[in-house]
Amino acid sequence: MNRGYNRFLLFVAGLGGLLYGIDVGIIGGALPYLNATTHLSAAESSAIVAAVLLGSVISTLFAGLLADWMGRKPLMVLSGLAFVASVPVIALSHGYEALLAGRLLQGVSAGLIGVVVPLYLAECLSATARGKGTGIFQWMLTAGIFVAACMGMYYSYRVDAVAAVASAEKVLAYKEYVWRSIFWMSMPPGALFVAGSLIVGESPRWLFRRGKREATLKALLRSRNQEQAELELHEMEQNQTAARAGETKKSGVRESLLKRKYIWPFLLACLILSCNTATGVNSVIGFNTIILLQSGLSDLAAHWGYVLLTAVNFFMTMLGMTLVDRKGRKFLLVLGTSGIIVSIVSVGVMFLRTEHYSVDRRDAVQALVTTDGKLSLRFDIAHAQQLLAAGSEGRNLDAAHVSLAVIYSCGDFSAATNFVRSDDAAATPLEATREACLPTNKVDSFFKNPFADLDKSRVAPVHIDKAVIGLVPDKGHGWLVALGLYLFMASYAVGPGVCVWLALSELMPTRIRSNGMSIALLINQLVSTTLAGIFLPFVAKHGYSSIFFLFAGFTLVYFVVAAFFLPETKGKTLEEIEAHFAGKPA
Repeated sequence: MNRGYNRFLLFVAGLGGLLYGIDVGIIGGALPYLNATTHLSAAESSAIVAAVLLGSVISTLFAGLLADWMGRKPLMVLSGLAFVASVPVIALSHGYEALLAGRLLQGVSAGLIGVVVPLYLAECLSATARGKGTGIFQWMLTAGIFVAACMGMYYSYRVDAVAAVASAEKVLAYKEYVWRSIFWMSMPPGALFVAGSLIVGESPRWLFRRGKREATLKALLRSRNQEQAELELHEMEQNQTAARAGETKKSGVRESLLKRKYIWPFLLACLILSCNTATGVNSVIGFNTIILLQSGLSDLAAHWGYVLLTAVNFFMTMLGMTLVDRKGRKFLLVLGTSGIIVSIVSVGVMFLRTEHYSVDRRDAVQALVTTDGKLSLRFDIAHAQQLLAAGSEGRNLDAAHVSLAVIYSCGDFSAATNFVRSDDAAATPLEATREACLPTNKVDSFFKNPFADLDKSRVAPVHIDKAVIGLVPDKGHGWLVALGLYLFMASYAVGPGVCVWLALSELMPTRIRSNGMSIALLINQLVSTTLAGIFLPFVAKHGYSSIFFLFAGFTLVYFVVAAFFLPETKGKTLEEIEAHFAGKPA
């Protein structure tokens, strides 16, 4: 076997995983500084996080078609170029719209990478190396998240040092420099991925479907010995002959896609992909710093907590890589989903105990709204004392250790602010405005509320629906929450994190693989986008405990699918897996 070429192929695929991980993880370290300098509302912050996922949805729609039309290799080059182009759009932005556009472009890149790289690996690697190879893609994905967290940690120390000697205005200016720098530092891996994609060869199975037999054998020989290459080429020819024999006698009519051998693996892949992201993994990564801040950790400790989370993800993925071809996909998925359920329920219970002390001060906050429909409140200890004194409940709360989030509405539309802690002297004022609540146009209005009257809402008063003052626990509670999230991340990384890309590429039959992968990943991204988009508003209204219990419910469905419906695919060629779903001997 050409080990040198195989290693280079895995290196390029690993760079694709690295870019995907940076796409997902980079916002975690940058978001606190982005919020501090751009005055984003909770809905806008969620949109910035979710934009990568929405961009993935858009590109995933066409990724399979593009992979079939232009080939796997050119699409890898295109996805890398999209990532490189997104960096200056974000880093040079001066407004919500430009930020959103850049993050959407990053999402387009991630969506293409998420389809084409696992597809390329599955079609290029042998059966014995496929698990490890696809595991490397996931491992480097976690490396991208870890690198992004380390960048955030580095700048967190810098911000802390500047805050100790500089004025509030200079600290704010430095925070703006920080989040822009974090995005600039993500460009070099994108350029390396583009260069590597230009060097690797095309997928042998794509070449075979184009009728290029000699090119197929040549592509196989780049990563296999002569005997393996000829055997796999023979299997491809047998499958092609069987497929043609199954066609009807009518000229031009192909075998129906509604057969069990197509429908069952397609549904399994879609279920696994949707449940995989419904565990809440992207929200736990993207909002991790904010979650830890609310659990009781300081800003610096929360950033350290996020770095440790990504380190756990990175090293446990390495363990999953070593086990996936030994223990099998099914075993790791059952083990991982079990751990996720235990950990996420534990975290939910811990938040539920602290949220029991929350009080609502909507009337007192409503009185602070100006006649032109604006609320601007610097929630320090003094203001916390005033709001707590406005009602009979909650007076036992310590004003020095509480947080505030406001849910408000304008006519038919509602919005929520971020949580602001009373002990954060550098926090910007909590703001609720009509502009932040209302959609910018009627198209946006339709997607937010198709039955709303936008014109009437534009002149409606700002109404405070809920102003939640909650207890910010001590740092001991914060580290307990962090430990629960580390167990969540370890369970995800060793099981679903490694196996999900394998399930996506292995289960689909050759005839529907590229388009089937696109549809399954599209469902995955739709679920992920929805969860990321509603995360902060949902938490502001219902609390962290509710969102974690929701994640646990979805993961229970995942466990059932993996334990009772998923076949083991360890050590089988793609053609053998296809024969299994067709009910034929391998």
